[in-house]
Amino acid sequence: MSQFLEDLRFRGLFHQATSDALGEGLARHLETPGRLVYAGFDPTKDSLTIGNLMPIVLLRRFQLAGHRPVVIMGGGTGLVGDPSGKESERPVLSKEQIAFNVSRQRVIMEGLLDFEGPLAARVLDNASWLAPLSFLDMLRDIGKHFSVNMMIQKDSVRERLNSREQGISYTEFSYLLLQAYDFLHLFDTYGVSVQVGGSDQWGNIVSGVELIRKKRQAEVFGLTVPLLTKADGGKFGKTESGAVWLTADRTSAYAFYQFWLNSSDADVLAWLKTFTLLERDAIEGILAEHLGAPERRVAQRALAEHMTEMVHGAAALAQARRAAEALFSGDVQGLDVQSLEQVFEGAPTSEHDRQLLAGDGLDVVELLCLATVVRSKREARQLLESGAISLNGARIELGHRLTESGLLHDRFALLRRGRKNWYVTRFG
Repeated sequence: MSQFLEDLRFRGLFHQATSDALGEGLARHLETPGRLVYAGFDPTKDSLTIGNLMPIVLLRRFQLAGHRPVVIMGGGTGLVGDPSGKESERPVLSKEQIAFNVSRQRVIMEGLLDFEGPLAARVLDNASWLAPLSFLDMLRDIGKHFSVNMMIQKDSVRERLNSREQGISYTEFSYLLLQAYDFLHLFDTYGVSVQVGGSDQWGNIVSGVELIRKKRQAEVFGLTVPLLTKADGGKFGKTESGAVWLTADRTSAYAFYQFWLNSSDADVLAWLKTFTLLERDAIEGILAEHLGAPERRVAQRALAEHMTEMVHGAAALAQARRAAEALFSGDVQGLDVQSLEQVFEGAPTSEHDRQLLAGDGLDVVELLCLATVVRSKREARQLLESGAISLNGARIELGHRLTESGLLHDRFALLRRGRKNWYVTRFG
């Protein structure tokens, strides 16, 4: 096996390859530099999640190895919907919504792939060639190469056919033909010869490989990456607040940083290999240092910093670091409004009339009750007397009063009970 494919195996980015189990045919094909390699992405949302990072990172690795990545945004196939991995049919989106989603996802790709030089990545929307197709042309030129017997054996189709409640519509049943035609069109028009995707796309990829073999008597290749799960069996990329997205409007850079920082020891090595662009020696060095002092979480910190900078940039990483340090130390007064909102996004929050702060201000015992930090004034007094309460990062005592001048950014009062429990009060 080639050094490149061996490196993909080391990183957990090799699941299956067409032509042979070990990928020797693909390895020989890749000995010629400048091969065009494509992956498709579903535009049902205006962003992508970290679950989409594996094929994007794989494209980047092909690019670093001397090949050219091609990103296919499914503006056409998105109107139909891929049944792979879905228990029910996807909602039908308007052409306008899909076009908007494609434009937003393109920005993500431009930040993760190199769009300059001879190996510059290319982004294409398959609506440009699928939309003009007539139904009769599709049946005559493409459909005749696929037997229904073969199509219903595909996992994505068979699972839905066996579900009496859901079944599968003819629309989604036809998806396989459209994706196979994508590969044929890309081969004819641009010379694309390799398709990559998740292991759930194996049936679709093989169909494209076979279509090109039948219609063009040419050999092209497919490669899949494994579907990623956490070591504890949980779904990768999910948190209590939902999916982790690749755009800051959906998942802040701070929350993105924290996701990787909170990875378990059982997961962190695999994720360093799979998602980062770090070299093998660097990864092994990080692991050795981590095993020497696991409590320092060296591997998690390296993973969080690399991934945040890769997806959101150096400035966002610096901001996420400052926010994390402020939360740990309690020194929150230096946080700007954006960082403050991100850090305390999940904290208990209450809003109050700033008239309460007029004159001599609001007694802290009353404040603690209003912010539901305590259940009674008696509990508030006990906590204040024991030094367990801080306001905006500074410990306060019984008798303290909050005035408008004591607010952060003229709006916030951040209360901390003990070392970890934060409460956000807003005055407007």
